[in-house]
Amino acid sequence: MSNPYDLVVRAESVFVDGEWRAAAVAVRDGVVAAIAEYDEEIPAHQVATLPEGQVLVPGIVDTHVHVNEPGRTEWEGFDTGTRAAAAGGVTTIVDMPLNSIPPTTTVEALELKRAAAAPQARVDVGFWGGAIPSSLGALEPLWNEGVFGFKCFLSPSGVDEFPHLDTEQLNAALAEIAGFGGLLIVHAEDPDVLDAASSASHGGPGYLDFVASRPDLSEEDAIAHVIAGVRATGARAHILHLSSARALDALRAAKAEGLPLTAETCPHYLSFSAEHIPDGATQYKCCPPIRDEANRDLLWEGLLDGTIDLIASDHSPSTAELKFAGSGDFAEAWGGISGLQLSFPAVWTAARERGIPLERVLGWMAVNTAALVGLGTKGAIAVGGDADLVAFAPEETFVVSAEELEHKNKVSAYDGSTLHGVVHTTWLAGEVVHVVGDRPGAPERVPSGRLLTRPGAGPEARSTE
Repeated sequence: MSNPYDLVVRAESVFVDGEWRAAAVAVRDGVVAAIAEYDEEIPAHQVATLPEGQVLVPGIVDTHVHVNEPGRTEWEGFDTGTRAAAAGGVTTIVDMPLNSIPPTTTVEALELKRAAAAPQARVDVGFWGGAIPSSLGALEPLWNEGVFGFKCFLSPSGVDEFPHLDTEQLNAALAEIAGFGGLLIVHAEDPDVLDAASSASHGGPGYLDFVASRPDLSEEDAIAHVIAGVRATGARAHILHLSSARALDALRAAKAEGLPLTAETCPHYLSFSAEHIPDGATQYKCCPPIRDEANRDLLWEGLLDGTIDLIASDHSPSTAELKFAGSGDFAEAWGGISGLQLSFPAVWTAARERGIPLERVLGWMAVNTAALVGLGTKGAIAVGGDADLVAFAPEETFVVSAEELEHKNKVSAYDGSTLHGVVHTTWLAGEVVHVVGDRPGAPERVPSGRLLTRPGAGPEARSTE
């Protein structure tokens, strides 16, 4: 007992080295210090033993989150956003450079982001930079300051302060980023295809009309431009929120060619289908859109065969007024789905229905997301890794109530859905940041999230500002 651990968590089923085993996970100074046999006597200041039905898994790493603070904090902020993350078993988020004002396209804007996040973050937070026409040629300073890569749009983003890149600018961005070994992450929809499709559509409440306004071809053409640019420059690129399975063959061929290209899809594309979205239900609006059931089946196949590398939430909230603007008119409503708190159970629910084991879900949502951004201490329960742990009950169910979510705006495409998988406890660096059933009146936890910088950037790999 002379040098006890800070925490030991015992569970009959712990996900370690890609397998499930009974184990005791010992934590010291926020790091997994030892993984012992389940019944081994281990001195510790705190001991948690998970009951039957709960498994111990690594914290989810969500690399696609729009927090929107500063500038549009009424949409979401670091307080509510990271509370939602912790409640959903997400212990690390990487924040998108829009829809905050200013967007994260300069070092000064990054400093504002960090200043906003530092006192509020309840999980660890990293940041993407932005590649817009005015920032081309000046991306490396942001990279050196620790952003994990650069987000760009190939079609209008929806906010004026974050304009899209045309094909020439895309290639310029890829060439610039290749020069310092960075990563470009791409919203891949082709504006010419969108313009042609939207000219034939006049909006309205019809969901299938909305899907027709953003056809598969828009993703196919945009991804083809990215592949050509990667081939020409050697830059690393990542396709965001893939919704169209018709682009999978091009991605497979690019990977077979050895191009440094990865892709993600999102929980909503794996959970919902166009046939079951009611007209006027703009809580389901996102861009690119949720497509049909056959398409959804093919996205799952793309995950299983490795064409799609990972799953991230694309948590993209707005106020309820914007989300329901136009009273059901899909052309008027804001496009984006709030899914941060529900992403893990939503994907597990859909995977479970298909007979896909939980370890595959953890691969897509923890292991591979951490690998995308080079966070080697995240995404797994391993000695020397961060003690970001989740007590998860995969067979328990709950009914989603949008009003009870931690998201700032209580709008959810999952409202009323029954999901499998309850997050009982979330530990960040060995400290409890969420316990199921926490309600107003419970003792308030001091925000303990850390600000993350890209490993190798600046004087230290991790900022603790």
